Amino acid sequence: MSARRKAATANGQSAPLTSTMPSGAIRTTPAARSPFFPTRLELQLLAIYPGTLLLGSILSALTPAFRNAPYSPDLQSHDPAFAPTYFAKKKNIFNVWFVKKGWGWTTVAFIAFLLMWPGFGKGLSVKRIRAMLRYSIITLWWCFVTQWFFGPPLIDRSFLYTGGQCELLNDPSAMEDMSDTRVYFTAAACKRAGRKWTGGHDISGHVFLLIIGSSFLWFETLPALTRFEGLRDGRRIVLDDGKVASVAVEKSPASEQDEVTRKGVSLPFAVAAFMWWMLLMTAAFFHTWFEKFTGLVVAFLGLWVVYFLPRGIPAVRAVLGMPGV
Repeated sequence: MSARRKAATANGQSAPLTSTMPSGAIRTTPAARSPFFPTRLELQLLAIYPGTLLLGSILSALTPAFRNAPYSPDLQSHDPAFAPTYFAKKKNIFNVWFVKKGWGWTTVAFIAFLLMWPGFGKGLSVKRIRAMLRYSIITLWWCFVTQWFFGPPLIDRSFLYTGGQCELLNDPSAMEDMSDTRVYFTAAACKRAGRKWTGGHDISGHVFLLIIGSSFLWFETLPALTRFEGLRDGRRIVLDDGKVASVAVEKSPASEQDEVTRKGVSLPFAVAAFMWWMLLMTAAFFHTWFEKFTGLVVAFLGLWVVYFLPRGIPAVRAVLGMPGV
């Protein structure tokens, strides 16, 4: 079917569809909801994350064992000697081998979905290429926030801008022997020097990673799940002519639904679900409330750019596309 097919309107006329718009169930609709806002289904999905942070904080505040365990601001966790549960220890196996390597697990799960899900078509299809572009941008945002941003990552820059520094910088005698290139401007470099990274606001990297990783997997696999369940998400988009249209995931024939859901979706679903569990553990045992909140905001910002901005700007949508259409 041509990408320039006509979209039926309520009065029986048709509105032109640009060549950048992928196939899907499309109809023009009154602009009751901005294309930049999530659908009801997406809103329910996104609401899980602040709800999880709130639930974890409530558990931490109301449970005597959690409340009485000493909390160390420097460690951003409970004192290991008095940790209320195994999950409250930073060196628990799930934190070391899953959370700290979370983007690797996200990547493996996405590659499995990318290679196995029949909805992408055969070979290097346009849908598959656009999915890879979305992954690349989300990965770039993860890198900017946690690894590198033309120098220190955004998490470390925000820490410095809010008054934080390496403890070594408070020692004039130690500073005398340091060149400008040896000044510790990142948390990792400071810790390698055996000092503490103190004084500023630390955006929770764990919260950021767990939210953006699991949300990315959810948004990419949601079309497969909505096909199987027969849900219509009704995402609104702006067409090239400025009209607002509603586009829903094309529903597979009944004979194909089991295959579509089975292939490639199980691993992303499992990784996203375990990320949610570790987010709950992080909410209960690590970081302050404000540190967790800013991690949530920074994660949502990256998701909005990749999954909601293209709906209102056809030129961006022509490059990144939309999952499932």
